[in-house]
Amino acid sequence: MSRYAFIAACTEPWPVQVLCQVLAVSTAGYYQWRQRPAAAPVPWQVAAQAAFTRHARRYGTRRLRAELHAEGYAVGRYALRTWLRRHDLQALSTRPHRPRTTVADPAAVVAENRLLGQPVPTAPNQVWVGDITYLPLVGGRWCYLATWRDACSRRVVGWHLAAQMPTELVLLALEQALTLRQPAPGLIIHADRGSQYTSAACRVRIAQAGAVPSFSRPGNPYDNAQAEAGWSTLKTELLPPGTAFASLEEARLEVAHYLDTYFNLDRRHSALAYRSPHQFEQDLKTTLP
Repeated sequence: MSRYAFIAACTEPWPVQVLCQVLAVSTAGYYQWRQRPAAAPVPWQVAAQAAFTRHARRYGTRRLRAELHAEGYAVGRYALRTWLRRHDLQALSTRPHRPRTTVADPAAVVAENRLLGQPVPTAPNQVWVGDITYLPLVGGRWCYLATWRDACSRRVVGWHLAAQMPTELVLLALEQALTLRQPAPGLIIHADRGSQYTSAACRVRIAQAGAVPSFSRPGNPYDNAQAEAGWSTLKTELLPPGTAFASLEEARLEVAHYLDTYFNLDRRHSALAYRSPHQFEQDLKTTLP
């Protein structure tokens, strides 16, 4: 905000002469500024404001640039950064890493990490990765979100939210994913060594689906990095800092809209060349044999 604009916003409680003196500008210069005709809005700035508002402050300069380029506006990150600063607009920033939400069962017999040394998947439904995070409720309570993501398209293929995190939490999310995606046999289903994933019930369901289980190595959080990578972004974009969902029902509604409508269909991902998971999968259909 310029000094003249600041003066114009503060003339109700204080005289113009006092404000000009405090800000070291001339009173005549201020009135000349007031009499200037308003500049015509620049088209890309109008589009940038619409995109920034539509995505609820979730887009920084990189995703805004991709959005505007898709709309036909050739604008760079420097111009966008200057525009954001001039209008006191700031994108949401991610929060610190979450605490662990799964506890390994030392007695469980688990499979090896089948992703080690393997090339990255080149098509959907080759590798799914799973993880659990927590979301705050009012009154100091928590609820727990389990998701399965496609490692190629980053699409959330199945999810479930509950007040507790037993094995059923990940099984219901997996059942949703299997029903909606109908993967061919040979799909690798990867997770950490939390007891929910290494349970007999989970391993049986994976085998029934013709899929192959895969687990992170003990004490190695990087083995499941892709599944965990989106949690800070999800929490930041779902809830302003210091807030919580009013109830479990509200959390389910908000998560459903965010994951099924926004995250999968509309949100641009840097790992996908700033395309949404849906658009990425559609583009793959036109290139894969």
